[in-house]
Amino acid sequence: MTPSKENVTSSPSPETTAAQAMQPSPDGSRSRPSARRRPTILLAAAAVVVLGLMIYSGIHSRAAAESRLTRRTQEAAVPTVAVIFPREGAPTQEIVLPGNTQAFSDAPIYARTNGYLRHWYFDIGAHVQKGELLAEIETPEVDQQLLQARADLDTAQANLNIAKITATRWQDLVSNGSVSQQETDQAVSNLSALKAAAESSAANVRRLEQLQSFEKIYAPFDGIITARNTDIGALIDAGANTQPRELFHIAAIHTLRLYVAVPEVYSRATRAGAPATLTLDEFPDQTFHGTLVRNANSIDVASRTLLVEVDVDNPTGQLLPGAYVFVHLKLPDQTRSVTIPSNTLIFRKEGLQVALVRNGKADLIPVKISRDYGNSVEILSGLQPTDAVIVDPSDSLVAGMGVRVDNKRLGESGK
Repeated sequence: MTPSKENVTSSPSPETTAAQAMQPSPDGSRSRPSARRRPTILLAAAAVVVLGLMIYSGIHSRAAAESRLTRRTQEAAVPTVAVIFPREGAPTQEIVLPGNTQAFSDAPIYARTNGYLRHWYFDIGAHVQKGELLAEIETPEVDQQLLQARADLDTAQANLNIAKITATRWQDLVSNGSVSQQETDQAVSNLSALKAAAESSAANVRRLEQLQSFEKIYAPFDGIITARNTDIGALIDAGANTQPRELFHIAAIHTLRLYVAVPEVYSRATRAGAPATLTLDEFPDQTFHGTLVRNANSIDVASRTLLVEVDVDNPTGQLLPGAYVFVHLKLPDQTRSVTIPSNTLIFRKEGLQVALVRNGKADLIPVKISRDYGNSVEILSGLQPTDAVIVDPSDSLVAGMGVRVDNKRLGESGK
């Protein structure tokens, strides 16, 4: 059966409930939400705020960590270097270069004829004058050849004389028809042939006489005998097909030569006529004076030096050839230089360089060395005393790279 409308009770809808809740109360005021729903809303809002704070805090800490990592990576990428400042030296007024003394004239003495040594007259260390007899050679073969050549010359002279008489007679007889012209021409031609033969014999005699004169060996110039490589009875062979042996060696030491390699940077001090001073270890308290007489006028591309010759008068023979000396050359103007450690140099295809720290970055500049002291080098150009030079630069260092100076390492490098 169908229930009646009065007995049916329907549930109020949410809209109806909300409307009823908003209806004025009997005393004229609106009704408020229930006390149980307010804490729920507050808790939800607090949870949202906490979640937002957690998300913000996580993102911020991660961004800060990435920023610190980036900064530390960049700092680690900047190399730490130690620097040192060049030490300024006193103005350079002269340069000192090593050299070896040489005899002004030096010559080996050989024989020009074959035979046996008969006698020698001077030994090593002897002072000889030009033209003095040094030794004699016995040449029996040359002597006999000379005798034969002279006999051949006498025969040729006799044949030439008879040929002259015959030719003169035939020329007189041909005029009156006593002899034929043909016979006269033959006589004249025979005279010319015998004259040439006589001249040939005379030349052979002169050649052998010249060889015989080589039996005596004379000094070619004033000097000292520095070597004697023969003795009495030794076989002397001057043949062209054999290696001749040196008999004596003579050196003129009244003036000595010195050949010195001057660095290119000091080439302006090598003008002809410039004075030079020599010092030797065996004469510590004595100096010798010389003169720069000439130079090669060409720089050696391998060593970057200029070869010069210095002549030194040695009238007493106090200086000996082959001595090791120090040559002091005066510079025309004073030249200032700085000194840096050797471990600051960079050797690359661009040439010799050093690395400087300028405005926090590396700068590579070329330099020129004047003298090398081993642990340090003297730089003539390219550096100033105020330049901060990097010590032990790495191979990866390039111009423009950022660098950081370590004050501690700087202090250790300066010690």
